[in-house]
Amino acid sequence: MRISVAMAVYNGSQYIEEQLASILSQLGEEDEVIVSDDGSTDNTKEIVTGLSAEDVRIRVVDGPQQGLIKNFENALSECRGEYIFLSDQDDIWHPDKVELVMQDFEEGADLVLHDAQMVDDDKHMIAPSFFAWRGVRVGYAANLAKNSYIGCCMAFRRSILDLALPFPEPIPMHDQWIGLLAEKYGTVYLEKKVLLDYRRHEGTATTSHHGTFRFMFNNRRNISKAIRIRCKEIEAKNKEEET
Repeated sequence: MRISVAMAVYNGSQYIEEQLASILSQLGEEDEVIVSDDGSTDNTKEIVTGLSAEDVRIRVVDGPQQGLIKNFENALSECRGEYIFLSDQDDIWHPDKVELVMQDFEEGADLVLHDAQMVDDDKHMIAPSFFAWRGVRVGYAANLAKNSYIGCCMAFRRSILDLALPFPEPIPMHDQWIGLLAEKYGTVYLEKKVLLDYRRHEGTATTSHHGTFRFMFNNRRNISKAIRIRCKEIEAKNKEEET
């Protein structure tokens, strides 16, 4: 299997059909979309289950109902592809997203982070470039201080996924965790073309504002410690395999 799309969903019935249509139109017959439903109380699961009956590339799994990070971990653990794309439930993939990201992989990227345009519920423009709005840049120290990694704009090789799973506790977000590991052990490529409508609305899981200084300090401390521990585990495993 070539491509797996990991989608974590919860009460996403308003937009999920449009999002899945934008994804599936770009995938091959052997690719897959893993939809982990985290106990939706609307009809999200019924919608996705109905679509999966019509398209075998969609696989619906039950989430652990322990929040967004654990739900994404659940979706990722089910992925069988060599290339993993993360997906939110309410965005829209541009028609050339998969093609251009796969070109970046062919050129040697281990993780690709692409640009997006930010839109509201009705797809009216909020900002033409997430990269510009956020000041996106590569580098471990830079992304520990100010995270550029946003899951809906990320894709990576299985080798990066193998390093990232299982997710430790506590980490502030799964996408920063994966991105920082890619900074340590892989080649990160910034794709500057806008390949996604990144929808911002009241139900969006992540927010654009910063927390308190103490909150941000604790997040940095926690993820930095988790990275150090994982690096030691990786190095120990590599030494064991060499002997």
